[in-house]
Amino acid sequence: MSDEHLFEGQSPIIRLRVWALGQMVWGAFMGGIFAIALGVIFLVVWGIGQMLPPESKEAPSPYGALEIVQPLQTEVV
Repeated sequence: MSDEHLFEGQSPIIRLRVWALGQMVWGAFMGGIFAIALGVIFLVVWGIGQMLPPESKEAPSPYGALEIVQPLQTEVV
């Protein structure tokens, strides 16, 4: 084995840049894995929705209780 250290001849700035780049690449890799996992989950939910019968997709809106019906105002001349 060599007695010479690998990082001995490098400047601390270069080592910091290499470390920062490595951290950014690792973060991008982890973000990509998260995005792929999220896409797979969405595809599974979509696939299950496609297997449901069409009648299950004809339910009334769940937001019906939240809708505010305002009467039409007619102008009196």
